[in-house]
Amino acid sequence: MSDARSKLVILGIGDDGLAGLTESARRIVTSADVILGAPSILKLLESVPARKQALEPDMSLALRQVREALQTPHPVLVSGGDPLFYGVARYLCDRLGKDLFEVVPHVSSMQLAFARIKESWEDAYLTNLAGRPIEAVIDRIRTAEKIGLFSSDECPPSRLARELLERGIDYFRAYVCENLGSPDERVTQCELGDLVGLDFNPLHVLILIRKPNRPDRAGRASGHRLFGNPDDAFAQSLPKRGLITQAEVRSIALAQLDIRATSIVWDIGAGSGSVAIEAAQLADQGMVYAIEPEPADVALIQANAAAFGVPNVRTVAGRAPEVLATLPEPDAVFVGGTGRQVDLVLSAAYARLGQGGNLAVNVATIEALVTAYHTLKGLAGAVRVWNVTIARGIEQMDRLRFEAIAPSFLLAVTKKDPSDD
Repeated sequence: MSDARSKLVILGIGDDGLAGLTESARRIVTSADVILGAPSILKLLESVPARKQALEPDMSLALRQVREALQTPHPVLVSGGDPLFYGVARYLCDRLGKDLFEVVPHVSSMQLAFARIKESWEDAYLTNLAGRPIEAVIDRIRTAEKIGLFSSDECPPSRLARELLERGIDYFRAYVCENLGSPDERVTQCELGDLVGLDFNPLHVLILIRKPNRPDRAGRASGHRLFGNPDDAFAQSLPKRGLITQAEVRSIALAQLDIRATSIVWDIGAGSGSVAIEAAQLADQGMVYAIEPEPADVALIQANAAAFGVPNVRTVAGRAPEVLATLPEPDAVFVGGTGRQVDLVLSAAYARLGQGGNLAVNVATIEALVTAYHTLKGLAGAVRVWNVTIARGIEQMDRLRFEAIAPSFLLAVTKKDPSDD
């Protein structure tokens, strides 16, 4: 570590104090002039002779303390686990500049917790409940496979479990990992219902692991939008979760379909039924046929339709183009699932589409785009095409970042009367 004396060292430490540090990290602590940190962490360093100062919880005051500590030859700030993982290091570096600090990480309690239950955490949703709206966290939990949480005084494990169960989210196994790395370490494994009423040491990590083959529970909003509802407003199947037509793409597609109150609409490859359900809300005096070959998804469409209160969605269990011949002529067709028969499905759907009707198709690959474009070009002439790339804003701690959703392609045509040519 170069020029360490001119910088404040932000050093991660575990619940076992000095004993859990590497030799080089221990030397940094024992040679410090002043040590800043939370009182619970400073208590672990009582044998160290340096002057200790409790870091103020008000970060504006903490910044002043850090500036004063930087005037000493060997300042150290101790932080639990990895200071860059929901720790103080990022905040200080952003406010005062990275050049004033060195960061020496320790194994984070989150990393230890996942290690204790022998689960990887690279694909987990990780967050801190402190200062975050519980509804926002629950919306992310609802669709996640694994969750790692730092609880808060306002939302301990018992309250979070109760909030989840009240929303029907009962498909997780819970693990509460307390005092990780210390002699009284304990891991409690239980059902969500068992957490209600239980108290745990403040030094804990809560992990939730989804039970196998359990579908998402749809979000319980106070009301539904006419279209463009959030993706998690619809129950989705596993392991195909995430293949729903995204809200933004769905909104563009429905606009292109130009659905009227009395329209007959086909949704081919309906999946969880998001397009069919929103089309049914627009065509409240018409009928929407949701064509889906997978029995599990057919059941999801029916459940979602019931949740949205749209009785004019009729599920058709079967595969296009074979089942299309039995359906009434549509005024609008959305194709969200074609398998490898893109050209056959589009040709069959267009042939049945009424004059002046609109057809839209959403595809995810370049190969499907090329096939769909040439097929629709041959059928209708003019093709409207979009490359839809969306990034959604996500609040993470005190920052706003953008999370990209998978890009896709949307194509739309209008069937004109041949006599108009």
